[in-house]
Amino acid sequence: MSYEQKLMAMKKLLTKKTPKTEPKKPPKRTIPKSPSYEESWLKEGLEKEENEFGIVYKRVVRYNSDYFHGNNQLGELRSALEKWRHFKHAHPLAPELSNRIVFFDTETTGLKGAGTLIFLFGFIEECENGFTLTQYVLPGPDHEAAFLYASNLWKEKMTLVTYNGKSFDMPQVETRWTMNRRELPALLKHHQIDLLHGARRVWKTELDTFNLTAVEQSQLQFTREGDIPGHLAPIIYQDAVKSGRAEALMKVLKHNEWDILSLVTLYIRATNLVLETDHPETATSHTNIGKWFLDLKLYEDSAPFFEQVIQKYGANHPLTHYHYGFLLKRNDAHEEAVKSFRIAADQLMGRERIIALEEIAKLYEHKIKDLQKALRATEEAIALIDVDEYLTKRFRERAKRDFQKREMRLQKKLSRINGQ
Repeated sequence: MSYEQKLMAMKKLLTKKTPKTEPKKPPKRTIPKSPSYEESWLKEGLEKEENEFGIVYKRVVRYNSDYFHGNNQLGELRSALEKWRHFKHAHPLAPELSNRIVFFDTETTGLKGAGTLIFLFGFIEECENGFTLTQYVLPGPDHEAAFLYASNLWKEKMTLVTYNGKSFDMPQVETRWTMNRRELPALLKHHQIDLLHGARRVWKTELDTFNLTAVEQSQLQFTREGDIPGHLAPIIYQDAVKSGRAEALMKVLKHNEWDILSLVTLYIRATNLVLETDHPETATSHTNIGKWFLDLKLYEDSAPFFEQVIQKYGANHPLTHYHYGFLLKRNDAHEEAVKSFRIAADQLMGRERIIALEEIAKLYEHKIKDLQKALRATEEAIALIDVDEYLTKRFRERAKRDFQKREMRLQKKLSRINGQ
């Protein structure tokens, strides 16, 4: 055989096709069996629901629209959503009206960590004849994929209204979904409204704690009777799984039910306060709402809240004047802004007083062109910085340095003018 023939033979060997192999079929999913305590759980009123991943237990409660939770009817939600429909700006409490509006809460076996399980989902939403609450209970770790799947959080985008949901509930859901990602469809990204954030903005300085039960009592006039402490819920659940007894577990579901009902009525109340300036409320909360709109750069919406407080209380609520001063300054109402900042500087303590004096000095120097009054406001601030016990060390040092620079600049300007 010639050299060329040997090369051709070797080429045929190299290009010889390997036989095709059939792709391996994924292993058949094994559906976990029902737990041994199923019968006792069903006797307590839970229903069994099966899906392709396993078993989950659920409880369904229906309410008429005229059902009162505290001092609000659930049916008032419709008018609250209508108010948001007419509000044309972005706001943390504004829903995505094209989505289903669902009020959502969870109960977990712990506060954090990969080993923490969600054992209870609670959802409530408006339906044709009222409202429907659906709660899903995890039978055990083997059924977690079934439990997560039953939530329908993979199925369609929703507006989820929660209380601390952005920091706790949804991150927990995302963690558990990641742990089951090989089995489950992808978790959707939902629009979220966190009422804890809203409560802190509206009732800042009025409430000592923003625990949901405290907010219920002070703002919804709802007091729980026979409720279990929230920290006992994981212990009760673990006992119900271990022993099979579900009597105490039903109290955890009731606790969760009250949580979710409070979300509905708290959302109604917060909406009414934020979107209606004439809604009866305290000067502090009205000022807080005006400040919230101011921070959102919704200036036209913030002004009525400040103006109503000033009209009713005059100079007796200086914090309102402090925030209103920034709005007046932005609107080039410089003399009026100075008056508001002057009321704040005369009656407030701490950083707000010093910042108010700084704003007065700025307005007199750059807008009103009265350097003597700018210097007097600067000297007043310097004198107060060393004696105001409400100032932090860091703020005190920065403010003193800035005001001393301002003082030197103003003195130079005045010297030049007097020299002429």
